[in-house]
Amino acid sequence: MFEGRRQILLLFFIIIGLVFIGKLFFLQVIDDSYEKAADNNAIRKIIQIPFRGEVYDRHQKLIVYNTPVYDLYITPRKAHVRDTLQFCQLFGITRAYFDSTCKQAKAYSRVKPYLFLKHLSKEDFARVQDAMVDFPGFTFTTTAFRTYQSKAFSNALGYVAEINSNSLQNQKDDYYRQGDYVGVSGIESFYEEDLRGQRGVKYRMVNSNGVEKGDFKEGSLDIQPIAGKNLYTGVDIRLQEYADSLMQHKVGSVVAIEPATGEILTMVSAPSYDPSLLAGRNFSKYYQDLALDPMKPLLNRPPSAYYRPGSTFKLIQALVGLQLGIITPGSVFTHAGAPVKCHSHNTSHNDLHNAIQWSCNPYFYHAFRKILYEDTQGNTFERSAQGLQRWSELVANFGFGRKLGVDLGNEKKGILPNVEYYNKVYKGENTWKFSNIYSLSIGEGELVVNPLKMANVAAIIANRGWYIPPHLVKAIGDNKVVDPFYKTPVSVGIDTKHFGVVIEGMKDAVLHGTVGGDGKIPDIVMCGKTGTSQNAKGEDHSVFIAFAPKDNPKIAIAVFVENAGFGGFAAAPIASLIIEKYLKGKVDRKAVEEKFMNKSYLPNVLSVTGPRPQKTKKDTLK
Repeated sequence: MFEGRRQILLLFFIIIGLVFIGKLFFLQVIDDSYEKAADNNAIRKIIQIPFRGEVYDRHQKLIVYNTPVYDLYITPRKAHVRDTLQFCQLFGITRAYFDSTCKQAKAYSRVKPYLFLKHLSKEDFARVQDAMVDFPGFTFTTTAFRTYQSKAFSNALGYVAEINSNSLQNQKDDYYRQGDYVGVSGIESFYEEDLRGQRGVKYRMVNSNGVEKGDFKEGSLDIQPIAGKNLYTGVDIRLQEYADSLMQHKVGSVVAIEPATGEILTMVSAPSYDPSLLAGRNFSKYYQDLALDPMKPLLNRPPSAYYRPGSTFKLIQALVGLQLGIITPGSVFTHAGAPVKCHSHNTSHNDLHNAIQWSCNPYFYHAFRKILYEDTQGNTFERSAQGLQRWSELVANFGFGRKLGVDLGNEKKGILPNVEYYNKVYKGENTWKFSNIYSLSIGEGELVVNPLKMANVAAIIANRGWYIPPHLVKAIGDNKVVDPFYKTPVSVGIDTKHFGVVIEGMKDAVLHGTVGGDGKIPDIVMCGKTGTSQNAKGEDHSVFIAFAPKDNPKIAIAVFVENAGFGGFAAAPIASLIIEKYLKGKVDRKAVEEKFMNKSYLPNVLSVTGPRPQKTKKDTLK
């Protein structure tokens, strides 16, 4: 009995011994966590932030680059400051800032680095570096802030800012740390993964006082940072600056596109802001001022502002009617029976060319009515729905009511009313008809677009029926990679033969029609269409779309100037100056140029800041 018990006890102790031996073997041979913990007391891991990719214009001119700076991080568990006053004086901060930031760091994590002070210059870093031996737990990381060669292009370019807590927690690839910078808007945000690069890691040996003693294992374990990819845009920065100067003291947009490629030549949002204000330590101060500005300088209007297209939409009405076979170039409509009025022009031969040249409202009222009702069956309500359905399907091909896919994050679809839309508005089927929606015929009513879309319409007509999705960036990185989406032509479903009469009408609108003298370029054949976008809150908005030259077009453009009245009064001259500047490299019409750069010429266009003139000719849509 005793012998059996002795063997059991012996076996028990043998098992216990084997368990201990196995555990020791695991801890000392297999598991390296304790070795890493010990290394962390002697090795400092330094995250190296790569330089963000630079941005160039179409002529390889640098637009945005990086200025190296240093960020100071605190690790609360390791931090120890014996003389707080000395520390605050060294970095030029207040005791209140020191206490509040230390508190925030502890709340974030006691063992993870927390951004204490950002964007120290090279001179500041050199001044404080030797003194850091007295302040363990503080480390520097090399980073950079964006530096701009030009004040233009800021809205489309976007800005970078410190990543917020929600984005930090919801990131998919665990790339960012607290204090890192990320693209917030514009192409800075859209191309964030290309621009940010790949971060590196450097291991440094430190003594018990935290003083660095050199590279760990001669740097064999270091990972070098890889700079972000450069972006090569289709923007002409000189043209951008010129267009920006013409839009000073105005509210509105300019978008110019190269028709053959879809590359955006210029994208102006007015009013704008100096991009350098949102780079550096004073970001929070200036951002708040800009965000609260009633003129909304941070809004990138070309892809996101909403307007009615006005009479510029008559070009699409003409093309849709021609494609459906409802009208022909020789179709004639009188002014009789139309609730919309027209301008004084020769109506004896009011065909399609003449209607485009003089922007004849009654012509397009009757043409739209014929599009809705011809070749349809049923009562008036049913026929209205049938006609609107086929009309809206063709208009949608021009990008209305949908996104074009521009490489910006804030593109809005706009509104293209269709059968479903009006069924909701009028609360049921067979409750509306042409008389309820005839304002669509002249680009008013519920139809809503952004300026980018209208510039693309100009490019479509210049190409006689197709477009490449408009885009700012035409190549990424050293290999000049480009998304195939921005190389693929899109057809709008209108036969090429139908564009001739429309283009001739646009040419004569500039030479002998609604454009006016300031909008004509003496030695360039420009094809354009004026528009007046109705505005319930004040003076109507001035709109103009165009392309030039007529044959082998190089530029298509849309200009919107808020509260500036008729399209020929403000938008058309500005567009013509930009076209002249791009095609000739200079502007010969100095008197026109000076007029539109003079802030007193259009005193009422700043719709938020000043009184508006009384509207006249309310029924006239030029």
